[in-house]
Amino acid sequence: MEQNVVQTMGRQHKKLSKVKVLKRAILIFIGAAFVAIGLEVFLVPNNVIDGGVVGVSIILSYLTSVPLGALLFLLNLPFFFLGYKQIGKTFALSTLFGVAVMSVGTTLLHSIEPVTDDPLLASVFGGIVLGIGVGMVIRYGGSLDGTEILAIMFNKQLPFSVGQTVMFFNIFILGSAGFVFGWDRTMYSLIAYFIAFKTIDITMEGFDETKAAWIISEQAEELGDAILNRLGRGVTYLNGEGAYTGDNKKVIFCVITRLEEAKLKSIVEDLDEGAFLAVGNLHEVQGGRFKKRDIH
Repeated sequence: MEQNVVQTMGRQHKKLSKVKVLKRAILIFIGAAFVAIGLEVFLVPNNVIDGGVVGVSIILSYLTSVPLGALLFLLNLPFFFLGYKQIGKTFALSTLFGVAVMSVGTTLLHSIEPVTDDPLLASVFGGIVLGIGVGMVIRYGGSLDGTEILAIMFNKQLPFSVGQTVMFFNIFILGSAGFVFGWDRTMYSLIAYFIAFKTIDITMEGFDETKAAWIISEQAEELGDAILNRLGRGVTYLNGEGAYTGDNKKVIFCVITRLEEAKLKSIVEDLDEGAFLAVGNLHEVQGGRFKKRDIH
């Protein structure tokens, strides 16, 4: 009985502390505010659109004269309820808060003069500001675009990934802008979309790119000591078995930064030129002992 209770408690969702909730709310607020600035100060005045619900809202606002802020909120509202059922309460509430801030922000900024009337400059800098904002909101548990939620739902019925489905929606939406604003604005919109897409990645992952390294060597312990002392990074030894030979192998696993990759390769080449080394990118590292030790 007690074991079942413990297991049930372990599966339950832990409530976030008030400090963490406040931190998330502030950062989602800032991110949504950045999106509003990117839209109203750069993109919308130059008839440059983004993908997803935001792009549809910009087109409909232009055709109907309905305020952009109202359309952003109303068109995203159905996806809020879908997100509540499909993804969870915390995500849905974070999304609703972010969308509300974005909608109010675009309404307040609508009367402000655009920074530039050059569509190329507007596309570049609007895409950067927009990408930073969207990246912050996603990083801290929300979303500002209902097409992602729709894509997650379609992913269960269609043989396409979430990313492929979102890309299909956005190609259709960005292509539609050509009939409304002209085909040159569609090309500018594609520039803004691409820049925003890359900026979202940078915002979510950070500039200090983290990498994971796996090394298989007959001198595993010697290599591990060298990485620990010369690079200042902790290592973990994993036990493996060769599928072809059946021999037992000791695998070194460690996490490094992008700038430390060259030095790691140099250490491996110095001690065992025949060692197998694989390096891959990591999106995020938490906990453990990733903090760098002093190198003597």
